[in-house]
Amino acid sequence: MTASIESAADIATGLLVGRAVEPSAGETHGVHDGLCLNCGTRLLGEHCHACGQAGHVHRSLGGIAHEIGHGVFHFEGKIWRTLPMLVLHPGTLTRRYVQGERVRFVSPLALFLFTVFLMFATISAVGGDVSELAQQAAAKSDSAETRAQLGAARAELTKIEAKRAEAAKAGTATGDYDAEARVLRTTIRGIDAASGKRGSSPFTFTTSWPVLDHGIAKANANPGLTIYKLQTSAYKYSWGLIPLSVPFVALLFLWRRQYHLYDHAIFVTYSLAFMMLLTIALMVAGLAGLPGDWISTAALVVPPVHMFAQLRGAYQLPKRSALWRTALLLAFAFTVLLTFFVLLVLHGLTE
Repeated sequence: MTASIESAADIATGLLVGRAVEPSAGETHGVHDGLCLNCGTRLLGEHCHACGQAGHVHRSLGGIAHEIGHGVFHFEGKIWRTLPMLVLHPGTLTRRYVQGERVRFVSPLALFLFTVFLMFATISAVGGDVSELAQQAAAKSDSAETRAQLGAARAELTKIEAKRAEAAKAGTATGDYDAEARVLRTTIRGIDAASGKRGSSPFTFTTSWPVLDHGIAKANANPGLTIYKLQTSAYKYSWGLIPLSVPFVALLFLWRRQYHLYDHAIFVTYSLAFMMLLTIALMVAGLAGLPGDWISTAALVVPPVHMFAQLRGAYQLPKRSALWRTALLLAFAFTVLLTFFVLLVLHGLTE
């Protein structure tokens, strides 16, 4: 229940943030012929041409409720023109926006912010069920039977170590005892991991960087908190995928001077928004009972197909040129995601 409420709150927040980034939805409130209440300029339309404030302002609690409701339930009337284009004609959408057709479509940044909130809201909703199942599994694994198995394995290990000590004192070979002891220690570690003890630590290595080693120790002491912090950091810093990706896309068009970093940023932001929408769709499909093979196939096939279509349409490329750039873009995307994950881990362990 809590996860559902948090998810709904995240979605509403995303809608309001998207609207804040792009407040004009193309709707009208009528023309007001008075003076601007902000700067005193005579109004020539529904907005002041001097400061930009709307001619009509609310002064009631009902007006606040209207703004919230409008932001949540009518997030940019033009979004319904943008989403079909993003899914079916991403290259055309990117090219038209870059060339200046802005009013008809939701800006890539507003759409990106909305999809970020929506994706993590979905993850939060799904994660509630996953966490409950994990707790049930942990409780089951920590049963009396598991504790009995662990006690028996430790008792047997004590016997083997005693026999090895006697053999070593007598000067006889200890290889067989060493092998049995290794097997028993592995068994004990496996039972510990199943019962959520030492083996559940997410990080089992150390470095020569004291700050990082301290973070690893904290992660091992509380792995649940570490995972939560990583998820929160991914939520907060997801925008970092944009500056990380733009240079790689620019490399694909290094010798084409007609394209600029702005063009590539629009391409990347729309593409990331689509990938997040795809992730949401696949998670929902999984919850709806769609076979795992279908979901895996869609996850492998849809991204490169969409990249190819967006590259070809946005940069008006022939098929062969778009094809090899798609192959490189896939490799670049993997590199960016890996870099982003490593940076998140380092940030989470060293903060």
